Amino acid sequence: MDTKKAFQAVEAARSQILAAERHIWQNPETGYREWKTHAFLKAQFEALGLTPHTFDRIPASIAVQSAKDGQDRVFKPIPGFWVDFDTGRPGPRLAIFGELDSLLIPTHPECDKETGAVHACGHPAQCAALLGVAAGLSAPGALDGLSGSIRLIAVPAEEVIERDFRKGLRQEGVIRYIGGKQELLWRGILDDVDLAFLVHTTTGNARLATAPGSNGFIATQHIFLGKAAHAGSKPYEGVNALYAANLAMNAANALRETFRDNQHVRFHPIITSGGTSCNSIPERVVVESSVRAASMETAIEVNHQINRAFAGAAAAMGCRLEVHDLNGYAPRLNDASLNDLFHEVAIDLFGADCKHTRAEWSSGCSDMGDISCVMPATNAYAGGASGRGHGSDYRIADPEIACVGSAQLQVGAAMRLLANDAALARNIVAESKPPCATIADYLRLADSITFDGEVVSYGEDGRIVLSPGC
Repeated sequence: MDTKKAFQAVEAARSQILAAERHIWQNPETGYREWKTHAFLKAQFEALGLTPHTFDRIPASIAVQSAKDGQDRVFKPIPGFWVDFDTGRPGPRLAIFGELDSLLIPTHPECDKETGAVHACGHPAQCAALLGVAAGLSAPGALDGLSGSIRLIAVPAEEVIERDFRKGLRQEGVIRYIGGKQELLWRGILDDVDLAFLVHTTTGNARLATAPGSNGFIATQHIFLGKAAHAGSKPYEGVNALYAANLAMNAANALRETFRDNQHVRFHPIITSGGTSCNSIPERVVVESSVRAASMETAIEVNHQINRAFAGAAAAMGCRLEVHDLNGYAPRLNDASLNDLFHEVAIDLFGADCKHTRAEWSSGCSDMGDISCVMPATNAYAGGASGRGHGSDYRIADPEIACVGSAQLQVGAAMRLLANDAALARNIVAESKPPCATIADYLRLADSITFDGEVVSYGEDGRIVLSPGC
């Protein structure tokens, strides 16, 4: 392999990489809406002489689990694409991700003034770095001496926002899962992938940071259904859904002392609909929340507790309650050997005194956790951003670190994994024991978490019944 040529190719594409980051930053789009970003980045890959493939048709040769009949699988289009680099020699397939979507932070000074969208999590730098990786791997001779293949994937919808929009896409059959990488697992694009990594942007000027992992979560929507009445003249004829929601959140807060510290449990609800007018008793109130934990077992247990607390509060006020539980993301279990590899590459590239850190367990979540359920994977970090992640002061302060340095780091890691007959990659895959033996096992687990139903019912004899869903 010729790492020097690959790194030089990244450097030669520096202007293209940095311009791509600025373009994507200035044109933010939220998950499953990233069509302009898709078109722009796809054109950038094509300018390198590459042929991107979209996610609406998955060849049977790739989707080995979902296309057992030998037929290509056809799906409704979503943003994103993939490009393969094949060494021509047998070996593992490595996937490298870049995320397309933005957040919604209307107070950010550089947000889209019409939508409130802004890239306050560094995804433009990820996409620009992925373009840099493509440039490096496209260099003549870059793949010489390597075995196996590399799949670069521009993936949509990592941030879990606009839940009603994604719920609508699920109902229309456009998507099955709220996260882009989950959706790719289902569509079959990762069936023939053996290991994976992503380098996320983070604040500070560290060339690299790694962590053992991060939380998973369950996404829940609670809909309290009361009875409207005139709030001034006859409030006693109504059933106040807003009071029921307030009671429910207080009941859930009383559970916090039961959360185990080593499971990093987080529960953070918001009211997205709280009534229509102050002179009417609110009859429909919607609470959205996430339950995060270091294991899915704990997330399921705590979510059950909170659903029970919400149902009890609804019953106390005479409300009905709909519960809509949706599989969020699995805990992210970063592979230690892949983390070690990144630190070795960072030192080789940037010197023994380069600023690289090892972080602790994170209570944030990412659909890289779902990837780590089925294969060895890691989510490393490259600095270059400033401000608060997901905050109104977030920006890319040092694009050299966030984009160019990140691309070189990823190229170096990929080439080292596949060198010497892909010995390191083969060893990591052989020693890995992911939680799910197959993608099909993972999908069954994800689907088992989903629940939709009304959980509080009232009998004619005055009895109140809470269903098993809570």
